[in-house]
Amino acid sequence: MTEQTSPATATTFLAACHDIPQTPALVVDLATADRNIQYLATYARTHQLQVRPHTKTHKSLFFAQRQLAAGATGLTMAKVGEAEIMSAASSNLLIAYPTVDTARAARVAQLAKNHTVLVALDSSYGVRSLAAAARQLDATIGILIDVDVGFHRTGVASPEDSMRLAREVVEQAPSLRLEGLFCYPGQIWVPPDQQSRQLHAVNVQLQQVLDAWAAHGLQANIVSGGSTPTAYQSHLVPQLTEIRPGTSLFNDMNTVRGRFCSLEDCAAAVVATIVSTAVPGKAVMDAGTKTLTSDRNSTQPDSGFGLVLEYPQARISRLSEEHGELEFAESAARPQVGDRVTIIPNHICPCVNLQNRIWLQAPNGRLQSLSVDARGLLT
Repeated sequence: MTEQTSPATATTFLAACHDIPQTPALVVDLATADRNIQYLATYARTHQLQVRPHTKTHKSLFFAQRQLAAGATGLTMAKVGEAEIMSAASSNLLIAYPTVDTARAARVAQLAKNHTVLVALDSSYGVRSLAAAARQLDATIGILIDVDVGFHRTGVASPEDSMRLAREVVEQAPSLRLEGLFCYPGQIWVPPDQQSRQLHAVNVQLQQVLDAWAAHGLQANIVSGGSTPTAYQSHLVPQLTEIRPGTSLFNDMNTVRGRFCSLEDCAAAVVATIVSTAVPGKAVMDAGTKTLTSDRNSTQPDSGFGLVLEYPQARISRLSEEHGELEFAESAARPQVGDRVTIIPNHICPCVNLQNRIWLQAPNGRLQSLSVDARGLLT
């Protein structure tokens, strides 16, 4: 399947394609990103939901501040290093990743001395580790109990397991503070108009946990969930108090081909240069796995490694570290050596993490180099 690039999408990155001094480079169209921020904020207000966007997508204080200005109540990170950077933008931080080792627990406790810090956990080990670190620094860390709602990556398996872990958190007061529940419906990749049945199952699971907690005097002030594929159907899970989409800020070919957005909603693209056309039927560009990543498309894994806006019928068929190979079996038009192309990647989040800086394109076409502040922070 190939997309027909609309004129609006094709021209969005036109100035950047020609004006960026060196490639490969990642460009973000500010007007499109701001529109995506406002769209999510409006949806959340309409459905009485808080937004705590996941900063793994942009890793940038600049975009974190724009999300907060639009009404986000806090920020989500995966790793403590990201939280340390993002603490300059927000005093309300959620680490959506099991923090269990002593070194990271100590860093979380240090952050919690001057910030509201929440951590999602699913183990007694993690509870004990964070409690010990918080006691040592006389801090208090908020805990969300991670509940598995079908993705089967992390999260306790039953209401009883969640209740036992919640009681352990309560017993560690005042070092820990039980705040509520955390879930991630990452298994849901059907189009939005087909999500109601799966979201109803998430709804049932969360309600069972909440009922079990209530029966034993436990309260969940926060029920944190959501993903980009389910973001605009989150009202179908009425227990949720907040959502944490990340990719929806920039979007990518995963969200386009999953029918969660249109090409016009893609705010980020990779600009690359054609460096070879020597092999018949092919062109090679200077963007490989170290720029585009090796992620295949989530819903159409044979579609290639992204979409070339100038040649939508071409296929990015193979990547090595610094080479991206384009096949033109279904495309009559061909680029020449030295031509530049713009690519919407399959998965934008790791692409951002591969860049030290991105190019920000203002509505007037002017380009500005922007630091990827939390790039490479894996601990």
